[in-house]
Amino acid sequence: MTTSTRSHLRRLARPWLGGLLGLCAACASTWALAQAVPEMALKQVGAHTYYVEGLAALGSPANQNFISNAGFVVARDGVVVIDTLGSPALARRLVEKIAAVTPKPVTHVILTHYHADHIYGLQVFKQLGAQIIAHQNGREYLHSETAEQRLVASRTDLAPWVDGSVQLVPADRWLDGSTTLELAGTRFVVEQVGPSHTPEDLAIYVPSERVLFAGDLIFSGRLPFVGKANSDQWITALNRLLGFDAQVVVPGHGGASTDPRKDIGFIRDYLGHLRRTMGQASSDMQPFDEAYAQTDWSAYEHMPMFPFANRMNAYNTYLLMEQEGMRGK
Repeated sequence: MTTSTRSHLRRLARPWLGGLLGLCAACASTWALAQAVPEMALKQVGAHTYYVEGLAALGSPANQNFISNAGFVVARDGVVVIDTLGSPALARRLVEKIAAVTPKPVTHVILTHYHADHIYGLQVFKQLGAQIIAHQNGREYLHSETAEQRLVASRTDLAPWVDGSVQLVPADRWLDGSTTLELAGTRFVVEQVGPSHTPEDLAIYVPSERVLFAGDLIFSGRLPFVGKANSDQWITALNRLLGFDAQVVVPGHGGASTDPRKDIGFIRDYLGHLRRTMGQASSDMQPFDEAYAQTDWSAYEHMPMFPFANRMNAYNTYLLMEQEGMRGK
């Protein structure tokens, strides 16, 4: 074979080889994602009540945005789901978990709030014909530029699990205040506990099961994400949760609590610590960076998510306390 012939064959092979390498890379990426699928273990917390527990991590393609909890109650005439996880893929896996427990259809979904990690699976349940129930204060966020920008960013940051097919789904029934609902033959006490973590926070108590779904008012075994929360109202709402005769409390993040007073107390104490320390710094007009460095965080720095959440929580609380100070609260 001449040198010119070999050179010609190499030129012919390059496009084919490039395509093959690209295909292999795509297959390797798909395989890697498939290997990274997080475990979703079903945990029973009542005679007819179950939940799945998300990871104590930031949402990523590797964990499919499985960073929050969702639960369900097998009622007399159907299944009532509480929150829908952070991607359609996770929601479909939750549907499979439900089907393994009961052949009854999913008739209702109650949302504790409209944060992305709790609602990006919502369209899966909507397609099944479930009625979506949420507090009407969620409308403002749902139609906000913030929610839309978050979804656009998630389609990149959480691809392929959150992509162009994921949509923000409104509730079919918007609640105004606390109420008791008869859903699929079972009674649910729906308590308005916002504005706390969000303006639209709901807690759902199932008297027949003595199980309380607390949403993101409780982060169990990790620090909460405070964001722009109304931490004063949040503390008040936590005290109200203690009024329910619950044997088990399912938080929005972390493991279910069989000692609600202790676990609710931890979140309440953390929020109180933020308000006291950052409130004093704001009152003294001490710069935030200096105040943060001088604050004793030793009671919390061992907690999961401390490196990611605490400084942001402190800064947002610092700004909140400035605003409260200007209002003379």
